[in-house]
Amino acid sequence: MDLSAIDPVVLIASLMVAATPILLAAIGELVVEKSGVLNLGVEGMMITGAICGFAIAVETGSPTFGFLAAMVGGAALSLIFGVLTQVLMSNQVATGLALTLFGLGLSALIGQGYVGLKPPATGQLDLGPLSDIPVLGRILFSHDLVVYVSLALIVGVWAGLKYTRAGLILRAVGENHEAAHALGYKVVRIRLMAIAFGGACAGLGGAYLSLIRVPQWTEGMTAGAGWIALAIVVFASWKPVRVLLGAYLFGGVTVLQLNLQAAGLAVPVEVLSMSPYLITILVLVIMSADRGRAALSAPASLGKSFHASS
Repeated sequence: MDLSAIDPVVLIASLMVAATPILLAAIGELVVEKSGVLNLGVEGMMITGAICGFAIAVETGSPTFGFLAAMVGGAALSLIFGVLTQVLMSNQVATGLALTLFGLGLSALIGQGYVGLKPPATGQLDLGPLSDIPVLGRILFSHDLVVYVSLALIVGVWAGLKYTRAGLILRAVGENHEAAHALGYKVVRIRLMAIAFGGACAGLGGAYLSLIRVPQWTEGMTAGAGWIALAIVVFASWKPVRVLLGAYLFGGVTVLQLNLQAAGLAVPVEVLSMSPYLITILVLVIMSADRGRAALSAPASLGKSFHASS
């Protein structure tokens, strides 16, 4: 095994790229769950965003249109879930699982004509002299726009939930939807907006996979990223900054196992490939050991149905 072939600077820079799809999906799901809704359809929204973004980018030649289409596709799919659970009062867990299955099947159908095609290239941002700074320039200032959008979303969601009236209302709906309704807030409308935001973020994360991370379309290419995003929200105790740490932890393990494979580590490839998921499960088990604290962190109305006449 030749560990000298692993460049720590490139490893950290690659970590940020690998974590971005999961980070986008997780921060969107955090907002959804803060409103009191549990959407298990993240995987389906991500894969739908991946094929919508890929298809539109290939057809128009513009990655920008591809990312926008991915956000629209993810939001549209999430609103199906929203209408079923918030208007028609279907079970959130069952509907979320059905959404994932529907998204996987729909993406496979749409993607049949795009297998083997290459999307238009998405260029890096030109940050001028910042990119030339030794070490930090390669790690922090040599990425595409979506990486910085994901970081801005973390800051925006943290500040929005903590300091703005809209964030306070969203948290109030998630903690006690009946009290929020009694105060005159439109609980269903607020939750539908949160669900659409979560779907758009998941779709953007899926498009990042198909247009930048692995620039091609492959059926089922999200490979459980949506489930990891769901787990990270719990791992983060519904706090945006911890979502960033959780996503980067998973991204780091993913990149490291690829580098260890390339370096010739004498461990079966299958074991290395499943290591990011095993480590995520281990972290969740450790976090879940303190069930009382986890219960206090979760929004009180999470997963509970609401009807204005109740």
